[in-house]
Amino acid sequence: MTLIEVIVLALIQGITEFLPISSSGHLILPSALFGWTNQGLAFDVAVHLGSLLAVMIYFRQEIIRMLVAWSGSVVGGGQSQDSRLAWWVILATIPAVIAGFAGKAFIETYARSALVIGITTILFGLLLWYADVKARQHKGLYELTWKSALFVGLAQALALIPGTSRSGITMTAGLMMGLDRESAARFSFLLSIPTILGAGLLLTLDLLESADPVDWQAMFYGALFSFFAAYACIKLFLAWIGRIGMLPFVIYRLILGAVLLAFVFL
Repeated sequence: MTLIEVIVLALIQGITEFLPISSSGHLILPSALFGWTNQGLAFDVAVHLGSLLAVMIYFRQEIIRMLVAWSGSVVGGGQSQDSRLAWWVILATIPAVIAGFAGKAFIETYARSALVIGITTILFGLLLWYADVKARQHKGLYELTWKSALFVGLAQALALIPGTSRSGITMTAGLMMGLDRESAARFSFLLSIPTILGAGLLLTLDLLESADPVDWQAMFYGALFSFFAAYACIKLFLAWIGRIGMLPFVIYRLILGAVLLAFVFL
């Protein structure tokens, strides 16, 4: 990989990991437009690490409060808003773990095509628009119930289908459960921490079993640019989403899906 390829792909991964616009749909474009080769396992590990560090640093205060409260609840110290939120994150992570082990091989074999990604990018974009327009959006993050958290977790499992967008489908589900836009986004970002960590660990295990050489320079710059892109994305998204709504991202998804389908049929 050239340095330009590393920077472009790291920025794409860092930005699209947290915006509701589908990272897989974007990562197909460089290879389709410029003929770039697959970036490899080592680079995937690096950009996942960068994204994970970004979200953990941004939410560091919330994470510390949740960990302390959750630990207290485990040893019989009673429940609090933060301990319940930690339990809901754990609960919402379980469906994706189960679906990942059950469907990973099938999806990697049959669903990683431009046709599938183009269709899902459009369909789940329209679902995001529907949820943003029709949902009541009257609940804050701490008003989330275990049933709502589980619903978001079940929705997250759908993100195994390329083009769905993990952040997009979890925000859609959060809105459907009555969360306001910022709360739906915050829960989606908190939920991304165990999800990205698990995906990164699986990629690391695959990397350790691989005989491919590791480009340490590409890994370093991939993690670095992914970190800065992801951190800026989280900060700006949370600052703006209450005012701009989801429509700009829906329109963008429709355009992206149409471009991908054009590559397939034209």
